Amino acid sequence: MDAIGFLTVMLLTLGLFLILAGIFTAYFGSGKSRIIGIVLLVVGILIGLIWGGMDYLYPDILNINMVDIIWVAFINIIAAVIGALIAIGVFLLAIMKS
Repeated sequence: MDAIGFLTVMLLTLGLFLILAGIFTAYFGSGKSRIIGIVLLVVGILIGLIWGGMDYLYPDILNINMVDIIWVAFINIIAAVIGALIAIGVFLLAIMKS
C-alpha cells in the first residue's frame, strides 16, 4: 500500500471513530459533553465526505481505488484481531497450565 492508501485508511478510520464517539457522547452526555459529541459527529462526517468527495471529484489527483483500499484494510484488521485472539488464547493456556 502506498502513502495515499495509508492516508485514506487513516482518515476514513479517524472519521468513522469520531462518528461513533460523537454518537456515544451526544447520546449519553449532558450539557457540554453533549455539544462536544455533536462536534465530534460533525467533524467525523466532514472528514469522510471531504476525503471521499476528493476521490470522486478529482480521481486523477489521488488515483486511488477506494473500494480496494477499504477491502484490504478490512481484511488486515480482521487478520490482526484473529492473530491477537490466538495469542491471548495461547497466553491464557500457558498461564493456566503452570
